[in-house]
Amino acid sequence: MKTEPLVFAGVCDWAGIVRGKAFPEADMDVRLKKGVGLTHSNIMMSSFGPIYATPFGTAGDLIIRPDPRVRIEVPFDDGTAERFFLGDIVNTDGRPWEYCPRTFLARSLEALGKFGLRVVASFEQEFVLTGVEERPGATYALDSFRRQGRFGETLVAAIRTAGFTPDSFLPEYGPRQYEATVAAEEGVRAADAAVVLRELARAVAWRMGQRAIFAPMLAPNGIGNGTHIHLSLWDGAAPVTHDPAAAHGISSRAAPFFAGVLAHLPAICAFSAPSVASYYRLTPNRWAPVRADFGRQDRGVALRVAPVFPTSPETPERQFNVEFRVADGSNCPYLALGAIVWAGIDGLVRQLALPPAEAEALPLPRSLAEALSALETDESTASWWSAQALAAYLAFKRAEIKALDGATPEEVCARYAAVY
Repeated sequence: MKTEPLVFAGVCDWAGIVRGKAFPEADMDVRLKKGVGLTHSNIMMSSFGPIYATPFGTAGDLIIRPDPRVRIEVPFDDGTAERFFLGDIVNTDGRPWEYCPRTFLARSLEALGKFGLRVVASFEQEFVLTGVEERPGATYALDSFRRQGRFGETLVAAIRTAGFTPDSFLPEYGPRQYEATVAAEEGVRAADAAVVLRELARAVAWRMGQRAIFAPMLAPNGIGNGTHIHLSLWDGAAPVTHDPAAAHGISSRAAPFFAGVLAHLPAICAFSAPSVASYYRLTPNRWAPVRADFGRQDRGVALRVAPVFPTSPETPERQFNVEFRVADGSNCPYLALGAIVWAGIDGLVRQLALPPAEAEALPLPRSLAEALSALETDESTASWWSAQALAAYLAFKRAEIKALDGATPEEVCARYAAVY
């Protein structure tokens, strides 16, 4: 029997999962205008599936409006293809729905634009690839790279076919752990790239009878999967983050932005490290941050000033970036990057100063519950979201915590590994 191509229109939601509906490819022109239907309570679907709590009930209709700029069409040798759009959740009259994660980021970027600035960002994402034999001494090894077979090359080709530029693929520190990165993109498209990378990694692995697992921890005492977000600020076509004469190389124009990120880091954690298992990773001696600190070329801090390579064909100003390290693959990239930008805007408004590198930094939250409390009590967040949206997100995540009541750390990790 013949088959008819279907195209999936989806949104990476509050749980960091792409959900939506498929339609016949023959209806493409209509669906790009009309979209596909959604209900308000869909945004309250938990990481584990059920809607544990919702302020919306059963009423209301919304639309997922596919963004034609994020049309993914990746054919595979087995005759199948990945066909999907990422898009926005809008009201039935076409107005943006403020609970939409992509809208949350877009609003922050619009606000940043009032300072004459835009964000260019890239997400480094670590994951565990099942089906690869664990061997001692394989950390960063050519042998570990070899044993992933065609996965990496297929993923890189898929990313490029999808319209993004692959940057790197490497064996990582942990057993069966790898990292993939897409080249930096501006604003919303940077988060789109992060979502596309995850989904294509899963797609390639599935076709090979494997899984690419982005969960923050597969075991409470194991090696964590982090997501590192590299950011720089630009004014039009000019990068403005770097000043070689300034402290840590961060320009006076960019420093208040990153000071704002540090000031609101506990609240940002509720979006960037939004799972119970996230906080098994953010502990001492895991090469993961435990304080709201920054440093130059130090992989143990929350904000790391990345190096500039004199041999690169790019100028130092274009290379220079700051790496945000308090994130993992259980997050929604739109919410994580949006929260960073909103915090940076507050730093610009108040012209905050970066603290000396040797200054004592505040500890990061030790649990998701602490991160949610920090978000709830941070006065700046009133400008990020409405009181109603914030309350819904807090209820959403607190219901997730409650769903894990009584679970051991091992069971918690297993629950998230099954999802992410």
